[in-house]
Amino acid sequence: MDLRTDLTILYQIFLGLIFINTVVAFITVFRRPRSITSILAWMMTLVFVPGLGVILYAFCGRGIDRETVYLFSELHQKRIKEINEMIEENNKNYAPKTYPYEAVLLKKYFADMEESPLTRGNHVEFFTDGKEKFTHLFADIKKAVDSIHVEYYAFFDDKIGNDFLNLLVKKAREGVEVRLVFDPWGGRTNVRFFKPLKEAGGKVIPFITSRNLIRKTRLNYHLHRKIVVIDGEIGWTGGFNVGDQYVETTEKFGYWRDTHARIVGTASFSLQEIFIRDWNASIRNKEDLLEYEERYFVIPTQIDNTDVTMHVVADGPESTEQIIEGGFIKMIVAAKERIWIQTPYLIPDDSMSSVLQIAVRSGVDVRIMIPCMPDHPFIYRATQYYANLFQRIGVKVYIYNGGFIHAKTMITDDAIASFGTTNQDIRSYDLNFEVSAFAYDEKINSELASIFEDDMKHSTLLTKDMIDEQSNWLKFKQNFSRLLSPIL
Repeated sequence: MDLRTDLTILYQIFLGLIFINTVVAFITVFRRPRSITSILAWMMTLVFVPGLGVILYAFCGRGIDRETVYLFSELHQKRIKEINEMIEENNKNYAPKTYPYEAVLLKKYFADMEESPLTRGNHVEFFTDGKEKFTHLFADIKKAVDSIHVEYYAFFDDKIGNDFLNLLVKKAREGVEVRLVFDPWGGRTNVRFFKPLKEAGGKVIPFITSRNLIRKTRLNYHLHRKIVVIDGEIGWTGGFNVGDQYVETTEKFGYWRDTHARIVGTASFSLQEIFIRDWNASIRNKEDLLEYEERYFVIPTQIDNTDVTMHVVADGPESTEQIIEGGFIKMIVAAKERIWIQTPYLIPDDSMSSVLQIAVRSGVDVRIMIPCMPDHPFIYRATQYYANLFQRIGVKVYIYNGGFIHAKTMITDDAIASFGTTNQDIRSYDLNFEVSAFAYDEKINSELASIFEDDMKHSTLLTKDMIDEQSNWLKFKQNFSRLLSPIL
């Protein structure tokens, strides 16, 4: 055979491989229900990056396996009704409330969710500074006498990480039950880091999505929740992870601005239930199964004179619907005067984009605050794309210059507020395991609004002129990143 014949054969083989790759890509992507944007993004990856695209999909694109879905949907049902009865009995201690119409609509949306009951009589305290947050959290942990349950996305092996670990070790040696769930991909933390805690009697497990490299590992599904529950009555949740960058001014991020909440009251029962569910889904040995014991759900004997009414809602890829995103949409649709959002990542899906556009055109004051710098380049370019898009339709987009803003909050009108771990991006809506609180309380709304207004003093309002000055190369990166946004 001559060279031309050899090249012809190689060309035919190449075309055959491309055809096979394309067919496999179609079968792979369409074998489970997905959004159109996710389908297109994965099709581009599988078709235009043959070979490597398949590997990426194997670890990042597959859905949650059926066994995991079963663990989440079945194991925690045993005591949910009993816990809800305790919460309902406690709610009777408070006088009936009259809620604004928009709050009534949101309450109805969550009404049928047994694992997210409406709770009354909660006390909520916010922390926006990392040092202050960990000072108060560590103080609560030091007072623990029965149980400490910890769940974080990122847990770094650095000063604050070791301070946290050493405190947990100390409490475990005192006989306090200490359990910890972590996502190894979050802080890149090896399980060996927690060896002293295990030796002291504590128990530590990686989250189920990082277990069993071939069969269960899903690199694209993260345990993004941040939960601490102490003695069954004090709950912590919000945006801060565990690491030095969250408490110290760093060269990369500057000052880290986040929002975290300390909750005392039966809303912490939902945080406890979420932790137990995540723990039981992730264990390897049945003897580590965590029962829903009464000591894990303790109604505080004395709370400051506050009565915050709230839902604490968990969501993740094991669910067939985007529950938390649905709550956000309900808040936006019902808003009449204002919608103020803080998020480090602004990559909304079509539903969220549409309702925000409708709100702006209806005369609602829509403000969104984002960071001035990236922590993930691709994600930040996609965030810039949507910031530019929203500015053009009338949203007031504020770029926070006081460091890196990582808060995940939303307030609408004067009586509803949301805070937690959920970003305004497709990953949080559809891929991450998240938790967010929805509070029906004017004081909470006002407090978060004051925080937003203070952050505005350190922010720049995005303008058309600023967008026009962006280079063509930057705009190309924004558009390209936006195409990949469903899988970022």
